[in-house]
Amino acid sequence: MAGSLNKRGQKILKKFSRVSIKASEEGKEHIKENFIAKLGNIRKIRLLVLEWSLLVVVLILLSVAQAFWFGESYAVDAYVDGGTYIEATIGRVSSMNPLFATTNSEKVLSKLMFATLVADDYSGHPGPELASTVRYTDEGKTWRIHLRDGLVWSDGEPLTNKDVLFTIELIQNPAVNTIFTANLEGVKVHEEENGDIVFDLPSAYADFETALAFPVVPEHILKDTPLKTLVEANFSKSPVTSGAFTFNAVQGTKEEERVYYLTANTNYFLGKPMVSSFAVHTYEDEDDVVAAINAGGVTATAEVDGKESVQVTSESYNKRYSKISSGVFAFLNTSRGSLSSADMRRAIRLGLNLAEIRAAAPDTEALDFPILNSQIELSNLPSIPTGDAETAREKISELGGGETINLEIATVNSGYLPEVTAKLAENLEALGIKCSVSVYAESQEFVANIVSKRNYDILVYNVELGADPDPLAYYHSSQAKASGMNLSNYRNALVDDLLIGARGTMDETLRARKYEKFLEYWATDAPAIGLYQANMTYIYNKNVQTYNESNVLTTAIDRFANVEDWAVNKGTKNQTP
Repeated sequence: MAGSLNKRGQKILKKFSRVSIKASEEGKEHIKENFIAKLGNIRKIRLLVLEWSLLVVVLILLSVAQAFWFGESYAVDAYVDGGTYIEATIGRVSSMNPLFATTNSEKVLSKLMFATLVADDYSGHPGPELASTVRYTDEGKTWRIHLRDGLVWSDGEPLTNKDVLFTIELIQNPAVNTIFTANLEGVKVHEEENGDIVFDLPSAYADFETALAFPVVPEHILKDTPLKTLVEANFSKSPVTSGAFTFNAVQGTKEEERVYYLTANTNYFLGKPMVSSFAVHTYEDEDDVVAAINAGGVTATAEVDGKESVQVTSESYNKRYSKISSGVFAFLNTSRGSLSSADMRRAIRLGLNLAEIRAAAPDTEALDFPILNSQIELSNLPSIPTGDAETAREKISELGGGETINLEIATVNSGYLPEVTAKLAENLEALGIKCSVSVYAESQEFVANIVSKRNYDILVYNVELGADPDPLAYYHSSQAKASGMNLSNYRNALVDDLLIGARGTMDETLRARKYEKFLEYWATDAPAIGLYQANMTYIYNKNVQTYNESNVLTTAIDRFANVEDWAVNKGTKNQTP
């Protein structure tokens, strides 16, 4: 059996060997026929092969050259994280508690370090900040806010409704007397089960949202602090914050000139700012700020007005003029002498060359009414005749009984106000009116002795108009008192009703019609003459990224609305071709 298998295996091996030899011989013949035999053909196509080889080499070299020559076109200079932005401000810092921020320096620190429930955005209108939603019910008499989820203080503690309610309690406490107290007067506040904070107003108020633009302070830090020490407490010297930056250190021995160093807040709800740190360098006056700019010691400032900006000689800085919701008016005191007559006030306005007066304030925009286009859209505006000096002179003489009219004009030494006031006085003199002009330092004494007492016939003054169109503070009869801002002592019962009615009207169209009617009375009664809309002059280093030029600013402080996007460092970044 074994022998039989052995013979059979030998036969299989011999057969496999013959097949292998045959396959090998056929393979050799195939290679010889299809490859070796055709090698001679290369001589016939060698030029074509050479050309293709050279083309491949050229393509490779071109690719390398393109990457080398054009690589830089894919790399761009762009702003990157890091660096320090230094802002020059004027005014001492007595406290970093944002509820007591009064000087420009304190307001800047407050804006950088503390978020508010509501804030004006890049369009100049109020919108939620710490709040995720703001809504009203009961025709504007009840307002509700809901906080964003996941809010955190700079020390890592959660920011909650407890902090908001604690802050409101401080604001409404008469013993504390914060700068926001008047905004929440008579408002009742409570928290609902769904987490809403509810504000019940004494009456409907269409623009109550603007009253919610107050900073929130931490309950877990201040709850045990005696009210009388809130301004000087440790928190006021080294605060826990909720804004884009948090406090780091202060440097400087002079009270009027110090540097407050802030660090990017990694817990900021809008994301960590691009700049690593922000420094607020305080100065005593405008001259010191100009000197710091010319020496290149600061990045930017909003403290040098358009008139003084010519003193900035450094070529490293740009100047930007941004309108703010603020207006300069000539307020005519309707309770003094000849100006108690509406006919006289209209005659004076008729004789003015407003173009000439406004030319004394270059880089500003004419302002005819106490309501701005950015606040509300009005379609039917009254005409205000001016520039007819001859007719006005005759009317003034007639109304004055041929007697010389004497007017005391007051203003402050700020911006273009002295120059504008001087030009106004020239116009009045040309109408036969004798003028006495007083230019005061802008101070608490001026407010107490001149403004509050209405110790003038005409006051040329800059007033904030705000984000909303409500001019009640300046023209309602209830504000014609020492503590009010009705600087014309203007009284008109029909105007009072219109202003109250517009304030409580939630329908934007109907509200606009009420304000248009108010402006008719305002034009007829002439309690004030619009001169120009104020602006902010911002001087900044050419190499930095600051606020967008198209932003609509309500106040100068609103330039910080997107401060998390500001940058000072540049780097190279690749972009997709």
